[in-house]
Amino acid sequence: MKSIPLRRCIAALLAALSSTFAAAHVVLEYQVAPAGSSYKATFKVTHGCGASPTRQMVITMPAGVRGARPMPKPGWTIDIVREKLAQPSTSHGRTIADNVARVTWTARSRDDMLASAHYDEFVLSAQLPAEPGTLWWPVQQICEEGRADWTETPRPGQDAAELKSPAAMLEVLPAGAAAGHKH
Repeated sequence: MKSIPLRRCIAALLAALSSTFAAAHVVLEYQVAPAGSSYKATFKVTHGCGASPTRQMVITMPAGVRGARPMPKPGWTIDIVREKLAQPSTSHGRTIADNVARVTWTARSRDDMLASAHYDEFVLSAQLPAEPGTLWWPVQQICEEGRADWTETPRPGQDAAELKSPAAMLEVLPAGAAAGHKH
């Protein structure tokens, strides 16, 4: 009779551990924002690749995100890849013909890498699209040994919680619906 409570304890422990591992991916600090707003995207990195330190983070901009500007990090370089826009736009009286497609932070030396036992954040600011919806930010975490590609997005009808390596998710709400949300 004592084995039933023990089995329940083991099952509860396994469930808790699996949810801990499932949550151990790169996520955005704020996962809800109003459409058309200026958004500070803070990507939270809680571990490396096993025991290997993180040496590079690559963030790909979702469609509709404009004007991304990465925050510098001491000991890390920044590389910005721009792509030509199919339809140029105007901002503050200037014609915008291209947009940031991808931002890469790279540690300058092994001492600057993010140790697997430590936590850090990679930050950029960008303009969100005017239309509400879910944005998925693919993230590649390249470590000294190995990598983690946080790039999965759910298929239609699939629950995002089922993904093993989900991209960072942001829910863009209609401008008035998120008015009370403060950063």
